Amino acid sequence: MKVSFTQKEFSRLLELVHLGLAVAGSRPEDPATMPERYADLTQKVFGLAEPFGCADQVEVDVNGQFFPNEKITEGPAAEKLERFQEDVFWNELALRLAERDLHAELGATKLGDELTEAEEERLAALEDSYWREFEVNGVNHLVVLRGGKG
Repeated sequence: MKVSFTQKEFSRLLELVHLGLAVAGSRPEDPATMPERYADLTQKVFGLAEPFGCADQVEVDVNGQFFPNEKITEGPAAEKLERFQEDVFWNELALRLAERDLHAELGATKLGDELTEAEEERLAALEDSYWREFEVNGVNHLVVLRGGKG
């Protein structure tokens, strides 16, 4: 199979590889964080940057390994990654707090792996209340009580 890319398309592909690696836990400044599953493919794609006119977007370390440079890590992909991380943070915070509250309401023995329809509705209501709070106040009203409930 033969695949062809324009320089612009390959540049976007490099951004996608960087974004995918970031989501998989890789950090460009620390090669040890590269998920082994993606290492060979990543090197192949970054290694093709020069033939596709994108050599200015990758660098090579002392071991001959390719990695994205600041054109990728600080460009439009960085904005998309920040937005993704922000979305994940707020989604997880609202959901985990709602689950905690539902668990407290139902008691430790009542909450199983599967929620009833009524429990699902209550969970959604709790999550919605956290979303409304966070949309207005962010984390300004969030308080951590150390050592348990106060």
